[in-house]
Amino acid sequence: MKASVLLFLLSVFIWNCRAQSKSEVISATLSSAKQGDVVILEDFLTTDFPKIAYDKAVMPGPQFMISDDPEYIRIPEAIVMQERTDAGAVRLYVYNVNGVKEPEKMPRKISAVIKNLGEENMHLRMLRYSSQKPSMNYFQIGKQGLYDYFSSRETNNVRTIKPGEVIAIDERLEKQVIMYDELVHGFYEFVIDQPALISVLQTSPDKEGPKAFHEIDTIIPFSHVNAGRGIFPIANYKVTSKDTIDTNDGVSQLIVADGSDDPWITGTIGKKAELARNVGNYGVLYHTSIKWKSTGGKGLALITWNCRSEDSQWCGGMGLTMEMFDEHMKKSVIQYPSNQLVTKAAPEAILIGIYKPDLSKDIQEINFTYSPPGASCLPTPLVLVPIDL
Repeated sequence: MKASVLLFLLSVFIWNCRAQSKSEVISATLSSAKQGDVVILEDFLTTDFPKIAYDKAVMPGPQFMISDDPEYIRIPEAIVMQERTDAGAVRLYVYNVNGVKEPEKMPRKISAVIKNLGEENMHLRMLRYSSQKPSMNYFQIGKQGLYDYFSSRETNNVRTIKPGEVIAIDERLEKQVIMYDELVHGFYEFVIDQPALISVLQTSPDKEGPKAFHEIDTIIPFSHVNAGRGIFPIANYKVTSKDTIDTNDGVSQLIVADGSDDPWITGTIGKKAELARNVGNYGVLYHTSIKWKSTGGKGLALITWNCRSEDSQWCGGMGLTMEMFDEHMKKSVIQYPSNQLVTKAAPEAILIGIYKPDLSKDIQEINFTYSPPGASCLPTPLVLVPIDL
């Protein structure tokens, strides 16, 4: 009996030593890494970390449109998204690929155009502008697209549109030739003072988008695949942790844009206002604040990883861009990872940032803006790991 008790106590002691050693290795790895680095965390990453409970509130924001259904445009001349919008702020996310194979593969143009439906001149004032060169490197475009959007602050970019007139929203798209399988990625935020009709279309490279708009009579039906398409009333969320994270409580994770704990936003498609769903909440901004406190002088490492790597051939990599704010709310826009294009799978993780305890404060805050990264599978867990500094 005594022998079995001793063996049990010995096994518990050994297990605790191993756990402590593993924790020390993880802590040392993270504390010595640079922000944005891919780090190797053996036998650590799991989807079973305790979830951080949070309050989520809809923030005032623009009317939001997305064009990603179909993602691959198979018809040479067609409209793939068309929505009416009221005067006010608009966010438009274009994510489409030249997918023409019949009668043969051919270069195309993909453009976004706007028609003034009002009776007076419309003034279109661009607020944020992100437009990438077409490419088959979808991960790079997704990362760079968010980086350019977060970094953009357009000034004095105002155009006048006469009643009934149609113009291109992005002149850069008008000048680009899209080869087969290349992605067109545009992310815009602008203000208009008249009602409008916004369309995303595919046409020949030598034809202007506004001219093609008047000639194309084919609107490709939606099929509720990919992220989706339509117009949505929600564009921004405020996410706030319900409880204060204590470093003494171990690892925890924030999960947004998973379709479960955080449902997909819904809106409408087309004239009939049929149900639209943004599967991925792509283009939605999550303005996030997490309260935390240090016990025993520990800090926190914020990491993320590709938890979907084994789900399909499309989930083999993950890269993102975030708006990060320091303790003085000074903003930095950072691409993750910064030392390579994407992270692939566990045991790889990306170090988003290290948060050190401030002895003058009982409770501190972690603040950032997250938006689901284009071309990556979701969710991308945001994991908080207590570390020794």
